[in-house]
Amino acid sequence: MDRIELEAFVAVAEELHFGRAAARLHRGQPTVSDAVRRLENTLGGRLFHRTSRRVSLTDLGEALLPDARAALAQLRRFQQRGRSLAAGEAARSTLVVAHAEYTGQQLLLRCLPRLRERFPDVTIVPEAMPTTAQVTALRAGTIGLGIGWATGDVTGVRARVLSTERFMALVPAAHPLAGHAELSAAELSTTDLLTWPHQINSGLCDRLLSAFHIGGADLRIIRTADSVHAIAAHVAAGTGIGITVESALDHRPPGLRVIPLAGPSTTADQVVLTPAEPSDTATALRDLLLQSASADTPAPAH
Repeated sequence: MDRIELEAFVAVAEELHFGRAAARLHRGQPTVSDAVRRLENTLGGRLFHRTSRRVSLTDLGEALLPDARAALAQLRRFQQRGRSLAAGEAARSTLVVAHAEYTGQQLLLRCLPRLRERFPDVTIVPEAMPTTAQVTALRAGTIGLGIGWATGDVTGVRARVLSTERFMALVPAAHPLAGHAELSAAELSTTDLLTWPHQINSGLCDRLLSAFHIGGADLRIIRTADSVHAIAAHVAAGTGIGITVESALDHRPPGLRVIPLAGPSTTADQVVLTPAEPSDTATALRDLLLQSASADTPAPAH
């Protein structure tokens, strides 16, 4: 298999549309389709269910997507290191810090300058990566630390809770639910919802699904988007109600109400992930993140 096959697989998996994936990769749609077909032939199984109206991942595709992302990330790091060495730069220790979408970026931004002061000879490489891919990459040793969301199988990886985040609804100001102080799963049961793709944050999706299941409600996700800004834009356009987590809201979208969800399973844990034996630099960053997150936590009321 080659790089274009992996890139095509990941792009189609994230877009769930061959045309959009081709546009994103700046390639023709037949080229992307052929690359996916070659990869399927190599693996001996189908990665996607395809119909005239819909593209979705098979079980094989779901299982292999984190590995494909990790492999592409490792290839990018190999190229960067090779170019640096070929240019005559001195070899330096590198810490790759992965962060999932929807995690609070302000926390990481506060801690990285302090880490650089303590480890000036270490090259720090932030990289966006879903939580499931982070776990795979940590086991493989291709990243040194990850920030993501609590998920199921983290065998061989250490997880520490940074914060517990509430699910928040983004509601148009003129919507009948806009006046509520809180919203339950039952109140959102018949509403068209917009949220993150399952393949980007499976832990968050499973947690949200649990909240609706416990509440005896139906979860009707009609559209997904890989950023809070994109979700807010669809909500403002009248597509439906958005669901996100509090830490991802770096501002209050104009014209929208931000309303917390109430009830069981309406929170999710943001975690810092390290290998079983982290490097000194990764350990230092983990401790900085935990200290900073603790400082952000409001003291309990007396």
